[in-house]
Amino acid sequence: MAKAKSGTIFYCQECGYESAKWMGQCPGCHTWNSFVEEPVRKSSGKGGAAERSQGLSSQGKRPSILSEISMDKEERILTGIGELDRVLGGGVVPGSLVLVGGDPGIGKSTLLLQMCRLLAESGKKVLYISGEESLQQIKMRAQRIGQFRDTLQLLCETNLGEIEGAITREKPEIVIIDSIQTMYQEEVSAAPGSVSQVRESTGVFLKLAKGYGISIFIVGHVTKEGTVAGPRVLEHMVDTVLYFEGDRHASYRILRGVKNRFGSTNEIGVFEMRQEGLCEVKNPSEFMLNGKPEGASGSVVSCSMEGTRPILVEIQALVCQSNFGFPRRQAAGTDFNRVNLLMAVLEKRLGLQISGCDAYVNIAGGMKVQEPAIDLGIVMAVISSFKNRPIEEHMIAFGEVGLSGEVRAVSQAAIRVSEAKKLGFGTCVLPKVCLDKLPKTEGIRLIGVQSVKDVMDII
Repeated sequence: MAKAKSGTIFYCQECGYESAKWMGQCPGCHTWNSFVEEPVRKSSGKGGAAERSQGLSSQGKRPSILSEISMDKEERILTGIGELDRVLGGGVVPGSLVLVGGDPGIGKSTLLLQMCRLLAESGKKVLYISGEESLQQIKMRAQRIGQFRDTLQLLCETNLGEIEGAITREKPEIVIIDSIQTMYQEEVSAAPGSVSQVRESTGVFLKLAKGYGISIFIVGHVTKEGTVAGPRVLEHMVDTVLYFEGDRHASYRILRGVKNRFGSTNEIGVFEMRQEGLCEVKNPSEFMLNGKPEGASGSVVSCSMEGTRPILVEIQALVCQSNFGFPRRQAAGTDFNRVNLLMAVLEKRLGLQISGCDAYVNIAGGMKVQEPAIDLGIVMAVISSFKNRPIEEHMIAFGEVGLSGEVRAVSQAAIRVSEAKKLGFGTCVLPKVCLDKLPKTEGIRLIGVQSVKDVMDII
């Protein structure tokens, strides 16, 4: 078993657990093969001595009583990008530390530069710090986006000491760090992007954000698994974690919040990549249903709730006889195991002989939907493809399907029906439990179902 050399220690890349020797499994997070060897940063101890000489360590800070803490009205900074403000919970909180991750070329820097442009136009002092691009490269992208005011300042630097000095000297309201993996601290001998450098750099930015009330956005690289590269403790240190998703070769982009201390993590923002940059998609449902085939079997529209926003998605299924002994199953945009479970329910409760068929289920438009409310849509798409019977053109379906074949209630059914009606759908198939609780709705026909057997009568 490897032992740490003099002046080095082993860190867990997932949770930051420290050990004097290498271990196969981390005792903190139980992750295998996550320990890496990093140099130890030695503290001079001068700060502690200075504090003790002034009596700050024992008398400087005292505990506060909850009733004595004054609460001012929370003032958020609006970025000018409605979809970004929605995911942040209503705007940028002063003094917050936000981590933005995503695949290379997905548009992280473009989104943040557009945000800087709008904030600078509103009179905010913004500092954009890049460790990956030169000033000329940033200006090339800026010219494509639009005109910028002089309240936006640019700095190309990777030395954390120089960056800290620039921030404390300029006192900006918003700071962009692109990216955290390029920053390094001279006191830490490890290479930029290592566990030690990323952890120490984030700690410095956290101190600056809370100490000066500066809102700092950090861009983070992602691994092939889709998580932010570096120690997992990075996501624990920041206030908000945003992921930019989507196919870099397609035009759509989805901004999703996975952690937010100041708002909900269920909201998403939808953008479209154009020549002039990222544009907001005000009506994602219409955008996702664009190009839906007419009169084709195995296609049905369902409704998923992303926070307070209903989004209509097209579910496509293709069921065909398999030429091999082991049928192939594939799911894109939804849980693969959930699709297998629903197909087993259809075979058991309806007697459909689909165990010898290949089955492919796809959420059109590249959306990733995990909500159980699309179960009924998947069931109807699979039956429609298996029977080769097209579903009514202006029909939408949503509901959760249980193992007994029952169709269970879902939340916010009235909002889903209202969205379907707004987009011109004439028929809505939903759980009968939800139908009984809905107010009388005109302009759309509502069909309540109790089990998957009722679905067979509709198709």
